[in-house]
Order: sequence, then C-alpha cells, then structure tokens
Amino acid sequence: MSGAARWAVTPLDVARAQRLRFRIFAQEMGATLQGMPTGHDVDEFDAHCLHLLVVSQDPAGEDEGEVVATCRVLLPDGARQVGRLYSEGEFDLSAVRDLMPGTLEMGRVCVAPAWRNGLLILSLWRELGKLMQQEGLDVLIGCASVGVSDGGVFAAQLWNQLRVSHQVEPLRRVRPWQPLTLRPDAPHSTVQVPALIKGYLRCGGRLLGPPALDASFNTADFPMMLRLRDLPQRYGKRVLAA
Repeated sequence: MSGAARWAVTPLDVARAQRLRFRIFAQEMGATLQGMPTGHDVDEFDAHCLHLLVVSQDPAGEDEGEVVATCRVLLPDGARQVGRLYSEGEFDLSAVRDLMPGTLEMGRVCVAPAWRNGLLILSLWRELGKLMQQEGLDVLIGCASVGVSDGGVFAAQLWNQLRVSHQVEPLRRVRPWQPLTLRPDAPHSTVQVPALIKGYLRCGGRLLGPPALDASFNTADFPMMLRLRDLPQRYGKRVLAA
C-alpha cells in the first residue's frame, strides 16, 4: 500500500477528511457528535484550518483512492480569526502563551486502522515541517487522543510510563480543565505507545502535562509540544528535507 500526502484544495477534500474523522472518532472510538451533517465530524474550527490528507494510490500511481489519514492545522492568523486555539477548550495554556505567535496547532489527527504505521506518520511530519518553515514557525502543539472505553486504564498506564522522561520543564506545563481520573489501581506495566505520540517523541516532542478527559469524544487527550529546534539530527534530515 502506498499513500501520498497533500493539502486539501476544495470543499470536497475537506468533506472527505471529515468523513474519515467521523469513522474513527464516532464509529471506532465512540465519540458523541451532535448537530453535524450525517457521517461527518465538523466544528467551528474547520473553516479556519488547513487540512492535510494522506490519500491511497494504486500501484501505478494513476488513480487517487480514499483518504486514509488526515489532520488539520490552525495557523496563528486562523487562531486570531476564531478567537482561540482548540486546545484552550481543554487546557489552561498560560505556561506557553508567550510562544503563540510562532505556534502551529495540529488537531483531529486520525488514521485508518490498516495504515497505522511509522511511515505514514512521518509523511505527515514532512508536510507539517515544510509548512512551518514556510510560515516561519518554530512550535507545534496539539492533543494526541487515546480512547478510554477501558475506563482509562491504558491512558493511565501510558501517562505513568511517559511522565518521568518525556515531560517539558515544570514552568512550561499546562493544566487540564477536566483532568482524566488516573486510576491508582492501573497496572504499572509497559504499554505500547500509540503511533502519533511515538512520532512526537521521536522527533523531540514532549508532553505538556497530564491528559484531559474529553467526554464527548470518549478520549484522554495528551497535550504535546514539538519545537523544530529540538528535532534530533536523524529526524531533522527526514522531516526538514526541503
């Protein structure tokens, strides 16, 4: 299987991304989406965002297939237009407020089950890296979502596993408005880090603090930050190849 990353250029492109988001967030993860077109995940931020797609291709590369991954990007101008970042609905971002003029927010990241691998995540990072260079931005923040249909056990294990070695310095940590209840009885065993979070960490990203509970999406949202200056050399050459 092969896929090509590109930016949405038409309303139809955006609608295809919104349909994939619905399949992943509503049908797979159990999100409760109300007041939206049937089969689509739509909100007020979409009109102010750029939408990145990964589209499957046939072996000959002649036909464009289905959207197999997507994320949306809110640039500083878009954030000013909508009045806030999406993450501000889940976290007190006071600790990183001074970084906002040079910050891109990535959100609504989702990947079709059969395509969840490091190569696809890297293709997203490449396009985001190019955009950040073009726009003169240094900081990327976003929320990485983990399902909580197990009562939050996996999310608690993941937090316990990463909190010591992969958090930002204390002065940069953010606070969730609605913290996930981190169960004290969650087993302290090593868990497999989801591909998106693993992609952040491999590229030098860090957790901004503990996860928030997003009850409508049935997820624990981990706040993440990545600065281009922190990219390890091996990944900088791949992400910033341009």
